[in-house]
Amino acid sequence: MKTKKMFASIVAIVVAFVTVTGFVSCSKNKPAEKNTFVLGLDDSFPPLGFRDENNNIVGYDIDLAAEVAKRMNKELVCQPIDWAAKEQELNTKKIDCIWNGFTMTQERQSAMAFTKAYLDNAQVVVVRADSGIKNLAGLAGKVIGVQSGSSAEDAINENLEFKNSLKSIVEFKENITALNDLEIKNVDGVVMDQVVANYSITQTGRPYVVLAEGLANEEYGIAFRKDDTALRDRVQTILEEMEKDGTVATISNKWFGTNLSVIGR
Repeated sequence: MKTKKMFASIVAIVVAFVTVTGFVSCSKNKPAEKNTFVLGLDDSFPPLGFRDENNNIVGYDIDLAAEVAKRMNKELVCQPIDWAAKEQELNTKKIDCIWNGFTMTQERQSAMAFTKAYLDNAQVVVVRADSGIKNLAGLAGKVIGVQSGSSAEDAINENLEFKNSLKSIVEFKENITALNDLEIKNVDGVVMDQVVANYSITQTGRPYVVLAEGLANEEYGIAFRKDDTALRDRVQTILEEMEKDGTVATISNKWFGTNLSVIGR
């Protein structure tokens, strides 16, 4: 998953967008007020959190978080972070949570306090439609792209037979750059989140396909500091309320065309 260098100096802007829950502000910078809910994200991870054509931060996770913040009577602040340093950003209290298609692994769960899963995912390989590659074995001797510090990178490292069959692995700071290199044939495939891969192919119309054989099944959760369980539990309770009253289904249908939520299941 994801990565974006934090700007050394950012001008605070208010990103206004209409969600199913109304008019919500999503700012780049953390305001001086304490009554905020600061969400750390890679802002190039569609459809969960990304910038639209007007440079506004939008997405499925953003809409969910906006409604959660509203119900907590807090201002949502969307803070782009360096994804490779996400745990440090959380532990130094620059952000309140990591909420951006964040895969729950055993290692991460031992270091952070996670909500229950809210969305299923898998690590898959995207290839060009004309590549002739049909499965993982077809990538032997090929060059694979992956986002640095992502769970896709973890999936490769955990599948040693697959990893050792490759010619080389190229690390990128974000999936978008990796997919661009796939288009110009600098890499033969990109390992990435299935949710993001499917959305990207649908939205861009690029001649890519997702191999049916994946590397790992996963679940997304929201991560908080290890001792910040009160806030974690509050967010979890609100998400379950949103699931029951139909808000989550409405947001999911907006971004995916169906309800993919696993909240409360």
